[in-house]
Amino acid sequence: MFDLVSFIPRAVMQGIPLLYGSTGEILTEKSGNLNLGIPGVMYVGGICGVIGAFFYEQAVPAAEMHAVLAIGIPMLCSLLGSLLMGLLYCVLTVTLRANQNVTGLALTTFGVGIGNFFGGSLIKLTGSEVPSIALSATSAYFSKSLPFAGSLGWFGQVFLSYGFLAYLAVVIAVAASHVLKRTRVGLHLRAVGESPATADAAGISVTRYKYLATCIGSMVAGLGGLYYVMDYACGVWSNNAFGDRGWLAIALVIFTIWRPNVSILASILFGGFYILYLYIPSGLNLSVKELYKMIPYVVTLVVLIIVSMRKKREDQPPASLGLAYFREER
Repeated sequence: MFDLVSFIPRAVMQGIPLLYGSTGEILTEKSGNLNLGIPGVMYVGGICGVIGAFFYEQAVPAAEMHAVLAIGIPMLCSLLGSLLMGLLYCVLTVTLRANQNVTGLALTTFGVGIGNFFGGSLIKLTGSEVPSIALSATSAYFSKSLPFAGSLGWFGQVFLSYGFLAYLAVVIAVAASHVLKRTRVGLHLRAVGESPATADAAGISVTRYKYLATCIGSMVAGLGGLYYVMDYACGVWSNNAFGDRGWLAIALVIFTIWRPNVSILASILFGGFYILYLYIPSGLNLSVKELYKMIPYVVTLVVLIIVSMRKKREDQPPASLGLAYFREER
């Protein structure tokens, strides 16, 4: 029988990296920047967190590790690494006005290469016989759930059995939605994304908002990579293990019609689609199981078709999305 109680927590854990990635990309796209480098940003966020955790574990015995440092060092490294990726994207697309599509794809390749290089280097430092690093001591702090979750039965398993980064992702998504809809900063950001020339004429600094939105969005997306390694993968880093979650996060942006609060449930839905093949009986027929793995991509294609057929203006992307702004042409 289909075990819903065990399925939902796994779907949530699969969906949290997508929620971080989609929230970060929504903030970026609201400024008019189309950052297709989100997969690379998430990869860099993950490996930077691994680097920080690795050297902290090497310097301090597991019994003497401090919870604040064990969590704070990987998070700080992850945020700094993803921030640098966001700054690199902004310098190329906002300051130098390079093509956003090409720049984003280049950043994805660059980020994966950086992650694999440093990941492989750390694996060599450990002298491990398997191509992976296990940071179990640090992971224990990230994956620790609420102490009373186990005593609440199915309710605790479904709602309270996650690490703090899972709840932080929900808080960030709700906060981002509030800022975009209810604050002056959000109004200015949406104005920059819709018509940068009009926003510039109104005294809004287009460059500043593009830089801030893209860098903050990259930092949020980078936390998705950190969550995947430290919580979902239990602190184990393997090169190229992140899969295609970064691309699904970008697809989730369109699925939610650029609304971070909708991404909360949508990410869980996509996470459920991602692992559904494990719960659908297929016997020994491996080809059928491979077809089940296509479900999230089929759903993405259907959503793209539906969104493209919508006529409502609020369901459309920002008008200047993907376009460089030339102030002298205003």
